[in-house]
Amino acid sequence: MSKEVGFRLSKQRKVILDELRKVTTHPTADEVYDMVRKIIPRISLGTVYRNLEFLSNQGLVLKLGGPGTQKRFDGNPSPHPHIRCSVCSCIADVMCDVDVPDLPAEYARGFDIKHCNVEFVGICPECRSKLH
Repeated sequence: MSKEVGFRLSKQRKVILDELRKVTTHPTADEVYDMVRKIIPRISLGTVYRNLEFLSNQGLVLKLGGPGTQKRFDGNPSPHPHIRCSVCSCIADVMCDVDVPDLPAEYARGFDIKHCNVEFVGICPECRSKLH
């Protein structure tokens, strides 16, 4: 795999990627760190952060969350929509066919479009029950 994409998939990167692909919870970097430490006990939090950023930049994982929010990671890099709670910031995949829009070049304002994130925002059932 790593020869095809032009970079080395180190042991740490492979474990991080494997663990992230096992879950659908969209964990934070700290949560990924806790998962990976069970396999590589001496790995540092900084190593996990750097490798998540690297894997995201390579298009192998999605980094989710807007400016000023704690980032969450998705092991499924294919374009798909998410739903996020505006109270607790949990994120889930939208489990239906929702088209990810394609921006025609004439509307891109000169940008070289790399990807599109579709995110629905609401209040999750757990947070909603606490509000009432």
